Amino acid sequence: MKTEIILLRGVMPTGKNKVLMAPLRTALEVAGLHNVRTYIQSGNVIASTTLGQSSLEDLVHNVIKERFGGDIKVLVRSASYFKYVIANNPFKGADPAKLYFTLLGSIPEHAMLQSFHALDHAPDRVNVVGDMAYVLCATKYSDLKANNNFIERKLKVAATTRNFNTILKLIALGTID
Repeated sequence: MKTEIILLRGVMPTGKNKVLMAPLRTALEVAGLHNVRTYIQSGNVIASTTLGQSSLEDLVHNVIKERFGGDIKVLVRSASYFKYVIANNPFKGADPAKLYFTLLGSIPEHAMLQSFHALDHAPDRVNVVGDMAYVLCATKYSDLKANNNFIERKLKVAATTRNFNTILKLIALGTID
């Protein structure tokens, strides 16, 4: 059994994509996941399973759709994946409060990626490497042009964004068994 970090795209504590974490933990345990934990109310789940990435994404998506009525995009990676992401951050030395990680559902097509990198993101900086968009905000995320929706639209892939501190916490939770 391995521990996986499960990121839910667009989960909110109220409104259209309302998925409360305590009932979600229970539903996922009933569905067969083990040691299910959540971190804050914005769709961060850590669980142990024997399922592969794609099967786990499908399982969590279906549980949410059936139990809570949301059609939520689910992205799964391991804690070691996120350790690699942190270690290979192209903005080393930057203020962590201005650093965001946008996990992409898949690696974008080469032509889309070239067009995206040709865009002027100034004063912010964005660098897509594999299935991760590293985002360094000049001011604050709410002022960012290249936000999650923009990245999804331009690269034509599902995406979900977390800040530096959340990624560190998920790594820590994903390595405790």
